[in-house]
Amino acid sequence: MDKMFYSLVKPIVKVLFYFLYRPIVIGKENVPRKGALVLAGNHTKWLDPIMLVAINKRQVHFLAKSELFQGFTKFIVKGMGCICVNRKAHDGTALSNALKYLKKSRCVGIFPEGTINRTDDVIMPFKIGAVKMSAATDSLLVPFVITGNYKLFRRGIRIEFLKGRKVTKNLEVENELLMNEVSKKLEEYNERG
Repeated sequence: MDKMFYSLVKPIVKVLFYFLYRPIVIGKENVPRKGALVLAGNHTKWLDPIMLVAINKRQVHFLAKSELFQGFTKFIVKGMGCICVNRKAHDGTALSNALKYLKKSRCVGIFPEGTINRTDDVIMPFKIGAVKMSAATDSLLVPFVITGNYKLFRRGIRIEFLKGRKVTKNLEVENELLMNEVSKKLEEYNERG
């Protein structure tokens, strides 16, 4: 069901997003078209997952907060194949559902900060879910970095996909490495202005 809905909605999202925000996309070649894949990066605005849907050829199954699975947005997030996460409790169900998609060689998108970064810090500490999913399913982990601002009808937002890698069993080290990769790239962009 979600594949059909996604394939109907995706072209509309793509056209509208490129028309409204004109994103700059770097490193698209680092996102393989096949195989189990975890996309993980920083979270700047509620538009981030929409951008990732617009620019990717593959269906991205995002981990999304449980509040989005209620009311008006419920039909959309379910139809897009999102994975429900209860942020108020340790949610093993979300991880288990994400693993099911990865075992079917699908693509899962996650923002390891857990929420939009509204702090003055370059990045907030990453939760371990991205590397845990990747290690458990031998999926490729591809970090991404979002910089700039969403400006209507102007090039202001940029996303860069970094080189993917397989994750070792040392999850703490891998999570630190992922966070450092994204953080370092963000600092580089900030220095350039």
